[in-house]
Amino acid sequence: MLGKLARQHDPNVLVGFQTADDAGVYKISAELALVQTVDFFTPVVDDPYTFGQIAAVNALSDVYAMGGRPISALAMVCFPEKDDLAILEQILAGGLSKMVEAGCTVIGGHSIRDPEIKFGYAVTGHVHPERILANSGAKIGDALILTKPLGTGVISTAIKRGEAKQEWIDAATLSMTALNKVTAEVITGAKFQPSVHAATDITGFGLIGHAREMALASNVSLRIDSAKIPALSGALECIRKGFIPGGLNSNIDFAACIAEFAPTISPDLYKLCFDPQTAGGLFISIAATEADSLVSALNDVAVPAVRIGEVVSKTEPLISVM
Repeated sequence: MLGKLARQHDPNVLVGFQTADDAGVYKISAELALVQTVDFFTPVVDDPYTFGQIAAVNALSDVYAMGGRPISALAMVCFPEKDDLAILEQILAGGLSKMVEAGCTVIGGHSIRDPEIKFGYAVTGHVHPERILANSGAKIGDALILTKPLGTGVISTAIKRGEAKQEWIDAATLSMTALNKVTAEVITGAKFQPSVHAATDITGFGLIGHAREMALASNVSLRIDSAKIPALSGALECIRKGFIPGGLNSNIDFAACIAEFAPTISPDLYKLCFDPQTAGGLFISIAATEADSLVSALNDVAVPAVRIGEVVSKTEPLISVM
């Protein structure tokens, strides 16, 4: 729909919606640009406090993916008129706990009556205009690193159906409530910042959908090693049991046409690659010579990063999973 609208021309817009990036970036001065993003959704877990935490982590992630630091946020609330306000209080408290952890100040928000609970934030951050980590910077020869395992979509579906094992819930919750703050601090630090060429976070479009955006924006192709793709505990079992969110099938319809999978890859792993993630990890394109060092540095600070592929010259298919 955005493509049908008249284009605005503003030289201070450093990143707009043309490359389907994670956030918009607007230049304020030679050394300062604002990073702006917004995200909200319906509950993915039963506990309201945890849901608030996950919503905050998810909204903050887009700023981290751009190499920015979040500074302020506006809460967005949709809540049923006759529901218990204690539930809303817990949602807000959970979200605030993660905003405090991120050093991001909640300065207001907006609420409306709605039959279905929805919650999230509009987040503003800042970044140096010359240090933006857009999804358009991947270079041929780069290595690809993923910082969180996949599977939150299928596990959340199992939770909604009352069929999730506690160990699945625990694994997904731990992943979804973990900020990408530490990862962002490592990749934007003096040691790795010159070698990190592009980044995005893996959220609603799944691994293949967001990899597609990076490949198209960077005019390259991506090759992914299926044996290296990390999965949350229970994720593949959820797929085998048929706990498939609608977004997974939509992602297949949208992005499967640009991806080629080796015939040896199981149907379960194939579907996992399209699983819509909530508060997922960062997908990083970095000079191959620094990739293993970055993985080690992230692992040292408890980030479960894995090297899963490489950037190659643009070809068809756009993405190969071998």
